[in-house]
Amino acid sequence: MRRITDISTFIGISLAFTLVVLAIIIGSNESGSSPLGFLDIKSFLIVLGGTFFLTTACFNIKEVMKTNQTVLRTVFYNMEKPEEVAIASLELAEISRKKGILALQKYDYLVKRNPFFEKGVSMIVDGITFEDAEKIMRNEITSTIERHKKGSAILKKAAEISPAMGLIGTLIGLIQMLGNLDDPSAIGPAMAVALLTTLYGATLAYMVFLPLASKLDRNSVMEALIMNIYMNTVTSIGKKENPRRLEMFINSILPPSKRVNYFR
Repeated sequence: MRRITDISTFIGISLAFTLVVLAIIIGSNESGSSPLGFLDIKSFLIVLGGTFFLTTACFNIKEVMKTNQTVLRTVFYNMEKPEEVAIASLELAEISRKKGILALQKYDYLVKRNPFFEKGVSMIVDGITFEDAEKIMRNEITSTIERHKKGSAILKKAAEISPAMGLIGTLIGLIQMLGNLDDPSAIGPAMAVALLTTLYGATLAYMVFLPLASKLDRNSVMEALIMNIYMNTVTSIGKKENPRRLEMFINSILPPSKRVNYFR
């Protein structure tokens, strides 16, 4: 089994932040100011803390905390290639057709390539009907999709809230600044600090939350496709169908560029 760790999200976000930091450093050097002027703990706490607590208010603490695990899976997604999944599934179906279902126990390298697939094959080998096995596997697919949708919804809600928290922080800073107009020399620095919350909010929304939500949506579609291939393979084996029929079905759900020709 060959898997590919997709770290494009991590690389993309890291490079985007690197460009922003470089722009800050270059601009600060040209103006003679310090890049540390872009750091303000109060603004950061308003945006990050406010986003977290308001997002939690929209869902619940358990769902929000579980999203952290989902995010890690999104950044370091261990992905199976659909065409390789299809080939392995057809190979196992052909073995079952020729040698019988019980013979599948000897082909661990095919059966144990995916826990979801292993569970399905084990049910068929243990004598569970293909109808029941399909129902159980379909329920698990639905549960997985719903879990991903929940994680994506939380990230998108955080992306909505963080710019608003940035605006609120900016308004707080402006009010405090206007209350100190008797000192004109303090207006410029105070304005800069007030605008930092807007910067932090926009940065979190458009450089963290939305990219992660989009990647989670994309990975969810891919995982559902692979799980469907596995489920229909288990069902086909349970029905003792001709593997050629399974190949036609798998190719009907694969993108054209990923379709396979196992039986030539």
